[in-house]
Amino acid sequence: MPVSPGVAVARAYCVDELLARQEPHRLDTSALSGEVNRFTSACSAAAQELDAIVARVGKEVGDEEASIFRSHRLLLRDPALIQKVRSTILNHHVDARTALQETLHEYTSLFSKIEDDYLRERMADIRDVLGRVAAQLALQDGHSAINLEEPVILVAPEILPSQAMTFEGMKVAGIITELGGTTGHAAILARSLGIPAVSGLRGILKECHTGDLVALDGREGHVYLRPGPEVESAYRKLQREYVDMRDRLIENRDQEPITADGIRVELLANVNGPHDAEMAEQVGAGGVGLYRTEYLFLTHPTVPDEEEQLAAYKAVIEAAPNRMVTIRTLDLGGDKQVPYLGSPREANPFMGWRSIRLSSAHPEFFQTQLRAILRAGRFGQVSLLFPMISTLEEVRQLKRLVQRTRAALKREGVPFVEDMPVGIMLEVPAAAMCIDSLLDEADFVSIGSNDLIQYVMAADRDNPKVAHLCEPFNPAILRLLAQVIRTCNERGKPVTLCGEMASRPRCFLPLFGMGLRSLSMSPAFVPTLKEVARHLTASSAREISDRVLHMRTVGEVRGYLTRKVRQICPNVAMLDVKK
Repeated sequence: MPVSPGVAVARAYCVDELLARQEPHRLDTSALSGEVNRFTSACSAAAQELDAIVARVGKEVGDEEASIFRSHRLLLRDPALIQKVRSTILNHHVDARTALQETLHEYTSLFSKIEDDYLRERMADIRDVLGRVAAQLALQDGHSAINLEEPVILVAPEILPSQAMTFEGMKVAGIITELGGTTGHAAILARSLGIPAVSGLRGILKECHTGDLVALDGREGHVYLRPGPEVESAYRKLQREYVDMRDRLIENRDQEPITADGIRVELLANVNGPHDAEMAEQVGAGGVGLYRTEYLFLTHPTVPDEEEQLAAYKAVIEAAPNRMVTIRTLDLGGDKQVPYLGSPREANPFMGWRSIRLSSAHPEFFQTQLRAILRAGRFGQVSLLFPMISTLEEVRQLKRLVQRTRAALKREGVPFVEDMPVGIMLEVPAAAMCIDSLLDEADFVSIGSNDLIQYVMAADRDNPKVAHLCEPFNPAILRLLAQVIRTCNERGKPVTLCGEMASRPRCFLPLFGMGLRSLSMSPAFVPTLKEVARHLTASSAREISDRVLHMRTVGEVRGYLTRKVRQICPNVAMLDVKK
């Protein structure tokens, strides 16, 4: 699946390759001591590498984001883990890499029996640490097939949420994953950083090896492994053209997002932290339409207290364009877990105890976040957004909680914003069907198209077997969005679409025609949408939306919108995935 547009030609870096099972190398007794020393030396080098990464990520991204590497550094000091590898070398007479593989196999078997999801997922940390040591052993042997100072195409089974904040400090030219869909974490991460990506290549790690040359087209969904000279030359030319086009569009950062007939469009940014907010400023976004606060919690070593949250929110507000930020409360659960809220075993976690349902079940914990957000509101134009709303009763209950939080702050004499707008994120079909009632309580609406699409289609967007159903060009999705946008406009309530759909030129055409005037997207796509807006008129967009709302298949809608983008704004056609 093409998930993030762009073209890249670079050497592959295969995440799991160094710990792949291989035939053990048997050693003579005389060689065992030297092999243990070799392993110890590799551990020291891996520790130095982690120290450098902690420093770099802490400086360039943030201290909290570096915490995952600190935990990996602690694993390298774990005497049980280190002694296990040493004992395997000495007792089984095998080389260090084989000992790492056997240790990994044993830990994998052990962790698979653990019922607690969080503890079971810590196996990924162990795999990462042992992989670093294996990489250092390969360097000692002179087997490194790649210069890690150069850009690489990352090839992995999948990209986990816990890894999301680390790639900003790495030279990643492209991403290829075996798992994941167009709105999964790897896709969202790649698009936010402007990295070409393709997912759903099952078995790629069996065919591709670190150091192999790879040509990747994130718009078409093509991957060429070890391409010949002609293909390599053609794709390097495409890569230069894509980069040139992207750089030219960034020059429009100071231009107002106004259509050809003078209608202003609000183009906002989705961010995870201050670094993203700074990028939003650099590309000319009008503000932050969605601040995902859960990444602060996912990357924090413990539980961020009220003052830590306040400092984090203030940093994003001060870095954001026009200091305008919509802060979404915690959207945890599903595939985003923190240990201190528990990790319940559920048959279908995406439709279970997650998001606002999870927060509401921990009112004291949730109230700490509300206090921090209300206090942070003094530093800019801040709005409060509740995710995954299903019923009117939920909204009323949450508003009462906000009122109690305001009252507590007032009693304590703590400065805060009393009139902060409170909005709802529309992701659940039930909420979309009853939007008119919900607007009695909500100041504004943010449409979360990623979840809304998967819930409407009853298809997990990260499951490659059904991810093809999570299609923004589906007539059912477009008709539902038209209804929601029309109702919000009739009621005079601001409505923004902040899912990945917002970043796609082909989706922008009908959405604008439906009356949508505010979109929030990965910062990298703001210049593209600004360019599309400059070539569009309200009348032509209404004609486009009227046409697609009468179409009956995904193929009809996609084909028609593809032709219209090429006709209206041909220079941005290469910046949208073809799917």
